[in-house]
Amino acid sequence: WGQSKAPGDMGWKPPFFTGGTAEQKSRRLAVELANGRLAMMAIIGMFFQDGLTGSAWGDWANYTDSPLRAFENELGVQAPVGFWDPVGFTKDGSAENFKRRRSVELKHGRIAMLATMGYITPEVAGKFGGLCAADLEFKAIPNGLAALDVVPFLGWVQIFAYCGAIEYSAGLGEDAWGQSKAPGDMGWKPPFFTGGTAEQKSRRLAVELANGRLAMMAIIGMFFQDGLTGSAWGDWANYTDSPLRAFENELGVQAPVGYFDPLGMSKDGDAEVFYRRRCTEIKNGRVAMIACMGYIAPEFSRFPGYCSPTDALKFSDIPNGLAALGKVPAGGLGQWVAFCGFLELYAAKQDQADPPGLLSGKDEGFGRVEFGRLGMFRGERSKDEESKKRGLNSELANGRLAMMAIIGMFLQDGLTGSAWGEWSNYTDSPLRAFEKELGVQAPVGFFDPLGFTKDGNEANFKRRRQVELKNGRVAMWATLGYIVPEYVRLPGYLSPSAGLKFTDVPNGLEAMGKVPVAGGLQMFFFAGFLEWGLCKQDGSRAPGDFEHMGAFGVPYSEGVADPEERKRKLSSELANGRLAMFAIMGMMFQNGFLGTTGSEMWSPGA
Repeated sequence: WGQSKAPGDMGWKPPFFTGGTAEQKSRRLAVELANGRLAMMAIIGMFFQDGLTGSAWGDWANYTDSPLRAFENELGVQAPVGFWDPVGFTKDGSAENFKRRRSVELKHGRIAMLATMGYITPEVAGKFGGLCAADLEFKAIPNGLAALDVVPFLGWVQIFAYCGAIEYSAGLGEDAWGQSKAPGDMGWKPPFFTGGTAEQKSRRLAVELANGRLAMMAIIGMFFQDGLTGSAWGDWANYTDSPLRAFENELGVQAPVGYFDPLGMSKDGDAEVFYRRRCTEIKNGRVAMIACMGYIAPEFSRFPGYCSPTDALKFSDIPNGLAALGKVPAGGLGQWVAFCGFLELYAAKQDQADPPGLLSGKDEGFGRVEFGRLGMFRGERSKDEESKKRGLNSELANGRLAMMAIIGMFLQDGLTGSAWGEWSNYTDSPLRAFEKELGVQAPVGFFDPLGFTKDGNEANFKRRRQVELKNGRVAMWATLGYIVPEYVRLPGYLSPSAGLKFTDVPNGLEAMGKVPVAGGLQMFFFAGFLEWGLCKQDGSRAPGDFEHMGAFGVPYSEGVADPEERKRKLSSELANGRLAMFAIMGMMFQNGFLGTTGSEMWSPGA
C-alpha cells in the first residue's frame, strides 16, 4: 500500500541479480511473474491430486468417486490417453448427455472421413465426366473451398435435402435422444459388416471412432491449408501473411524441413523473443555436444591421477554416465556450478548487440574479449561470410542432434543401469513380450518407436502383425504392378464392350481414370472374396497363415515342412513386405509428382 516500494520489493535481492539495465530488470520481473503464475496452477493441481487420490503423486485410479468413471469403459476409450475429457463435459455423469454427444461425434467423424476423401480423390483419381449443371462440367469445379463459389444454388439445395433425407430415415435423432437405437445407428449397415461377434463389432466401432476423430483433425488442417494458401494442397510459400516469414531466412532453417515451429512459438513475429530463444538453443546445444562427448570419451580414456586427493578418489574410480553423480564429491559439483556461473555472468556473456551465440567477456582495460572458432579464447573468427554461415548452421544442426542424443543416452543409462548399458538389462520393458517374434531382425532388433506394444497385449500384437503381413503382400504385388507393364502387357481386351485393350491402359496412377467402373468393382469384390473366404484369418492360427493356402500363396498347395526353413522364409516375407510398402509409396509420390511412369520417373534428371 505504501509509496516507497514497488510491488514485490521485500528489501532483498538474490545474488547475481542486483545489477543490470532497466530493460533486463523488467524482463527478469516478467519471468518471475510468469513462473509464479505457472507455479500457482501447478500447486493447485498437486493439492487436488493429493486430496482426491489420498497421497502426493497418488494414482488417479484411486479416485473411485470420479463421475468420469461412469464412462471409462465406453467405446473410444483407447490407450495411451484413456478416457479423455479435459473440458469436463461428462463430469455430471449424465448418460443421456453422453449418448447425445457420442451420436454427434460419430456423425461428425463420418462426415469428416467423407470430406477428407473428397479432398484427396479428385487430386488422384480425377473427376466425374459430364455435367454437374447446365454449362458446368464436373472437371470445371475446383477442388477444396474454391468449389463453394462455383457449385450452383440448386446443387446446395440437393446436398441439404439429401442430408435431411438420411436424418429423417434414421428417425430424426432417435440414436441421440431415443431409447431404441445406439449412438450412430442410422438403421443401415454397410456390406460385409453386418455379422461378427460382439467383440468384433466393438472393435470395428472403436476403429470408426478413432478414424473419425483423426479425420476431423485432418479436414480442419486441409481447410486451413486451403484457405491460407489459396488452393487445396496449396504451397505454403503462397501464405505470404504468415508471421513465421519474419524468421524463415534465419540461421538453422535447413532442408528438408525448412522453418520448423510446430508449437507456434514465433507466430507473434517478436524478434526480441526469437533472439532470446535462439541464444538459449545455441547454449543448450553446445552443452549437449560437450555432454555427449563426456559420455563417449571415458569409454576410451581417462585422466590420470586423482579427482579428489582428500577423498582418495581417482578419475578411474568414477563410473561413466549418471552413476558419476553419486560418486563425485559435493565440492566437485560446487566447482561445476561456480565455473558455469563465472562464464555465464562474467567471462562468456551474451551481449544483446552481438549475434546469438557470440560470447564476450568483461573489458578490464585490455580490450574486449571474444571467443573464436571452436570456442577458443581470443581465437580467430572466420572472415569469409559464406564459410561463417555454413559453420554456424552446422553448429546449430549438431547442437540439435546432440540434445536429442544426450536425452537418449540418459534414458538408456537410467533404464539399463549404466552408460551404454545393454538393453537386455532393461528387464521391465513390456517390449520383451514380443522380442522373439518373427520380424525381429538385425541390426535394429525389435523396433516399436511409437510404443504400440508397450501394453504387452498379445491379441493386439497378432492383429497388427496380420495387418502388416497383408499390407506387405499387397504392396509387393503393387510394386510388381508398377514395374512389369513397362516391359510386357497382357494381349487382347480388358473391356470388349468399351473397346479397351490392355495396351491402352496407362501404367501407374493414370490407370485409375481409365479402368471402367465395372473393372474397379471386380477388383473390389475379388479382394472381398479373399478377405471373407479363401484368405480369412483363423484366430487359432498364426497371423497371415491361412488354412487353404500353401507356399507362395498357391491355394491348396503344400506349405514348407522344415520349421527352420519356414521361419527363415516368413522372416524374408516380412522384410520384403516392409520394403515394398516403402517402395510403393515412393513410386506413387514420384509418379504423381512427375506425371509419368516412363524413364523420367525411374531416373529423374537423367
